[in-house]
Amino acid sequence: MSRPLRHGVVLLTDEPWRESAPRWRAVEELGFDHAWTYDHLVWGGLPDSPWRSAMPTLAAAAGVTERIGLGTFVSSPNQNHPYAYARDVITLEDLTGGRFRCGVGAGGDLDARLLGADLGLRERVDRFHEFVPLLDRLLREDHVEHTGRWYTTRDARTLPGPVRHRVPLLVAANGPRSIALAARYGDAWVTYGGRGETLAEWFAHVAELAERFGEAADAAGRPALDRYLSLDSSPRFSLESAALYAEMSGRAVELGFTDVVCHWPRQDSPYRGDPAVLEEVAGTLRSGT
Repeated sequence: MSRPLRHGVVLLTDEPWRESAPRWRAVEELGFDHAWTYDHLVWGGLPDSPWRSAMPTLAAAAGVTERIGLGTFVSSPNQNHPYAYARDVITLEDLTGGRFRCGVGAGGDLDARLLGADLGLRERVDRFHEFVPLLDRLLREDHVEHTGRWYTTRDARTLPGPVRHRVPLLVAANGPRSIALAARYGDAWVTYGGRGETLAEWFAHVAELAERFGEAADAAGRPALDRYLSLDSSPRFSLESAALYAEMSGRAVELGFTDVVCHWPRQDSPYRGDPAVLEEVAGTLRSGT
């Protein structure tokens, strides 16, 4: 028997913590399975808005929640060295009582440019393919030695690790190379979908990606990996209505996804909507309708 679909919510960091804290608590109280935030220096969706760092935000969220999974959706190599990032992961695993989920992706070009790295897509993907295996080692081993094109560690100490067996690694990937990377190293695959001007076109592309990941997971001998779909990268905001959310979640199940993620509704775009719809969705999830 297949297990029920799990549901999560992304909360942005543009609002001060005194306004955000009740929302993190509400996501847990409403019965969602996980809560997330983006890890950026500046997010391209709100380039002129205030922005706060992901890891301190998640540490604060750990203090106002008890049950819900907490994670990055996602972190990238743009502003994170694998060793420094592993230290954050080890700390958050402790602060959350084992609830931290480590989402990573290749990242876009904005954060990289802000730090003076003008990298094309191929270079960012190449860097990501060094970042993920090294991060995996740093969460499993002590005294880590590594010399690569992008990163170097010299006798990197990781105490009190290892924590990798308690920290799920979610790898965001759409291209063939990175999908294979996710199948090899990840505990789960994350996709934002991609192409499509209509919902039907977008889901058609998601179906192609899901098939590609299934083939990669089979080839890696790991067919049971979890699959996360970011619903709001589609042409429509999933919380326009409870009916639309139910429709999109149902399609995700049909494509083999184990988890879906939406965004806390905001007063303005992006993700403009009514929090009452989120509450209505939560009610249907609790009732199983």
